[in-house]
Amino acid sequence: MKIFITDGSPAAFFTAVFDAFKEKECAITSDDKLQLSFDSEVIRVNADEEKCARVRKGISAYDRYAEEEILLALRSCDPMKERTAFEYIRKLMLFKSPIKKRLSLPEVIEFNDLVYKVTGEIHRLKGFLRFMESKSGALYAPYSPDNDITELLMPHFAERLKAEKFVIHDVKRKIAGMYDGREWIMGYAGEAEIYLSEYERAFENLWKKYYKSVNIEERPHIKQMKGYMPVRYWKYMPEKKDD
Repeated sequence: MKIFITDGSPAAFFTAVFDAFKEKECAITSDDKLQLSFDSEVIRVNADEEKCARVRKGISAYDRYAEEEILLALRSCDPMKERTAFEYIRKLMLFKSPIKKRLSLPEVIEFNDLVYKVTGEIHRLKGFLRFMESKSGALYAPYSPDNDITELLMPHFAERLKAEKFVIHDVKRKIAGMYDGREWIMGYAGEAEIYLSEYERAFENLWKKYYKSVNIEERPHIKQMKGYMPVRYWKYMPEKKDD
């Protein structure tokens, strides 16, 4: 069985799709630590602009929305994301028409589930992300999302916080989106030492007091809270930091 290993970039993935498409037994992955069987043949794939363009053109010919959804799926934290996206593309090329609603196909169900989890997390974090004010006046928001979504959140917050300078820091992946009040860029960001403004601690305490005042201790609703605000996000939310 041939295993096509990419560097995790979309361009390398689409190149691997081109190389692997005619293979009956194969898989695409960006996981270097994947456990391989004895009969596996490993093929390292580098991005090839021509092959990448041909695959993207073929996908768009049958479904103009599919490429965008595939790019979303590739941002998933699921270790099987490339394999799932590849099998989806195979089915798309087989039917030569949109297949998103063909829910009798397991490949479609698995693919749609990946896309749903990514878009769902984007939607939640547009409301859950918390910014802190630094001494310089810039806003800083550390978080640790399941999926690689910082680049997809940046346009929303750049529009919402037009006049502010801010940083959204994905602590787990050590990347950050940085906005200077005019445009935003993505970059590497290791551990950050942030000095908060003199007002930030006061605002944080006020927020905690407000949260406590609206919470009725005699009628706990932990299950409902976890549904609206998953526990994995609480670490970076001032109202839940000390819980």
